[in-house]
Amino acid sequence: METNHLKNKTMKKLIGIYAFAILITSCSMFKSVTSNTTISPQNSFVLGKNEHGNFTVQLKNVSKNELVLHRAPITGGTHSYVTVKPTETVKVTVESNTALVIENKSNDTASVDLIIKGDTGLSMGYKK
Repeated sequence: METNHLKNKTMKKLIGIYAFAILITSCSMFKSVTSNTTISPQNSFVLGKNEHGNFTVQLKNVSKNELVLHRAPITGGTHSYVTVKPTETVKVTVESNTALVIENKSNDTASVDLIIKGDTGLSMGYKK
C-alpha cells in the first residue's frame, strides 16, 4: 500500500514538472517587447550589441524624416541597409550576435515604434 502511495506521489511530481515545462516553453514562444524609442538628431539607436539568439523587429517610423537601418555583427562589419520612410512599417529579422542599428541622420528628433520578438535579452543603447 505504501508502495502505491509513493508511486502516486512520484507520478504527481512528474506530471507537475511536465506541466511546468510546457507552460514555460509555450510562454517563451510569445516573448516580446514593445517600445516607443526616441532618437536624437544625428544619433543612432543600437539594439543587440551583445551575444544573443535571433530576433525580429517590427519597426514603424513615426517621425517626419527617413531613418536608415542596418545590421552590425558583434564581430565587426555592417550589412543589409534599409531606408524607412515616415509612417512606413518594416519587419526585420536579425541574426544571432548581430545588432540592429537605427540611424537618425536628420536634424530633428526621430521616434520609432518597436515590437521585438525572439531572443529579447538584448542590449540597448545610443551612439553618435
